[in-house]
Amino acid sequence: MTEVHVRTDGNNPALAVETITVPEQQHHPEVFPLVYAMAAGGQADSSVVSAWVQTNLDRIKQALSQHGAILFRGFPVANDQQFDAFIQSFGMKNFTYTDSLSNAVRRNRTERVFTANEAPADVAIYLHHEMAQTPVFPSALFFFCEKAAAVGGATPLCRSDVLLEQMQLQMPDFVQACESKGVKYTNTMPLEEDLKSGQGRSWRSTLNAADKAGAEAKLKTLGYQWQWLPGDDLRVTTPVLPAVRVLDNGRRVFFNQLIAAFWGWQDARNVAQKSISFGDGSVIDPEAMATVIEMADDLTYDLKWQTGDVALVDNFLVMHGRRPFEGERKVLASLLA
Repeated sequence: MTEVHVRTDGNNPALAVETITVPEQQHHPEVFPLVYAMAAGGQADSSVVSAWVQTNLDRIKQALSQHGAILFRGFPVANDQQFDAFIQSFGMKNFTYTDSLSNAVRRNRTERVFTANEAPADVAIYLHHEMAQTPVFPSALFFFCEKAAAVGGATPLCRSDVLLEQMQLQMPDFVQACESKGVKYTNTMPLEEDLKSGQGRSWRSTLNAADKAGAEAKLKTLGYQWQWLPGDDLRVTTPVLPAVRVLDNGRRVFFNQLIAAFWGWQDARNVAQKSISFGDGSVIDPEAMATVIEMADDLTYDLKWQTGDVALVDNFLVMHGRRPFEGERKVLASLLA
């Protein structure tokens, strides 16, 4: 175990944080996810935690880039306000839900903090990079478990660089097609939000538009194609977007929403397997997608939440999702630009 300490003043004890192992933790060869935990018996208030974050911020950012995800366990974060304060300690720019093109229905708790997804408990949300189906996406995400589910409700995490390495070995032609052609996504947004769907956000909310003219102006700026449907639902198709990206440190990642769209964009308006195509309009082989999904499943780590957990996820390096659950589950999220 590695301990990291920061001492504040004579009236506050030092905050002792150690790296710990958790069941089923992976090695690529670095551990995934990395877990920081308050040392046994440790006590601290938000000011001490904030001082610890600021003192160790460079180290934390470097660890995030290396490991892809960091779990903070046992820290004094118990509600949305304390979660917001914890996020602010990192000094990173907020990426608001209002300004995002996320498909998910969410509810803001603070300017920075919102519910992760309002979809019903029995709806699985499949692996994806946040908003990779749009031209604008966050660099990282925070999650906070305000209340763990009685059964299920884990957040699956998958390293996209490791997945792409395996894909390159087993299906190089598919990888080459993804790189050379790119991908396009088609999604039908409802006039009013649909709480039964994991992609049920209305077009008014998604596009931050009051009327059809405002929606069309936003879509034109984004380079989308669109079609108005009966009932004033709106079908949109993105411009060609990358399916593979090269990060600043040279890592190649399978950065897209192909798994989530192919497997999960299914509701009263959408047919999942018709929601994606290559950038030239050609069909993406369902058998190839099934192979990718199987490989990703084998690489997935299920983050089994404990109430009070906070996770920081590199959106370029790691895909995430949501397992179905029973009982009440409250997981909040925040996006970083």
